[in-house]
Amino acid sequence: MDKDQKQTADTFSFKWKKRDTYEGDEMQARSYKWLVDRYFGSESARIKFLEKNKDKSLLDAGCGSGYSTTLLFGEYLSTFKYLGVDISDSIDVAKERFREKGYKWTGFLQENIQTMKLNNKFDIIFCEGVIHHSTKPFETFCNLISHLEHNGIIMFYVYKKKAPIREFCDDFIRDKLKSLDNEAAWEKLLPLAKLGKALGELEVDVNITEDIEILDIPKGKYNVQRFIYWFFLKAYYDKNISIDEMNHINFDWYRPTNCHRFSQEEISKWLVKTGMREVRFVVEMPGITVVARKN
Repeated sequence: MDKDQKQTADTFSFKWKKRDTYEGDEMQARSYKWLVDRYFGSESARIKFLEKNKDKSLLDAGCGSGYSTTLLFGEYLSTFKYLGVDISDSIDVAKERFREKGYKWTGFLQENIQTMKLNNKFDIIFCEGVIHHSTKPFETFCNLISHLEHNGIIMFYVYKKKAPIREFCDDFIRDKLKSLDNEAAWEKLLPLAKLGKALGELEVDVNITEDIEILDIPKGKYNVQRFIYWFFLKAYYDKNISIDEMNHINFDWYRPTNCHRFSQEEISKWLVKTGMREVRFVVEMPGITVVARKN
């Protein structure tokens, strides 16, 4: 494991153990809705998919603490042959979560999804927000689909490239945190969370009357906090969650050394190069969600 990948693994080990910063009811509700909207489009489509795929094998690639998977798959997890794999020791938190919810699992494995070589293949691979945290994302994607059964499905999400000033500020802040340990980085980001809160509480809109092409800012009416958030720097705000929960979201973005971002065209090329068939392709400002089938 190279230095950047180790730092990224250590980051998520730290983050996922701070359960009180992401397990509040509001955080889980917003996460659940976002997951369902991206991967299925509706609750009825989610249920239809889960019912159809009972008893299938499921690889949770980069499972972390099992947060996204337990939200999206819920009690259906016990109907799958489930294997969770993560490079960090957050798999211990995932085991704890599964036990608390009474879900069954086949196993958990601490391993790098970029280089792992498992003996079995899977009907479904779920990889929510992980590929972009590997050292070589396309190599990771190829390794994952090599573990797919014929006609198997991969479900994944990667970060999308942002406007140029936002990209610059994100990398600038990420570089400033490099020399700090996780606790110090967490504390260093707290004022940014408070800035996001202060901006959000202004409840002011800004009207951009024409595209600012040089900064990649489309015309439109924006809440001032979201305007700064999307085009200048990530300072998350949601009036329904705490400062620590907002800081968790910012920390997740700024702390990992490995944090690749992609264009829609790049991800489309991944599918073409590997012969995968697109089932669902959702492009939003924060990222790109894909469901694809192996031919």
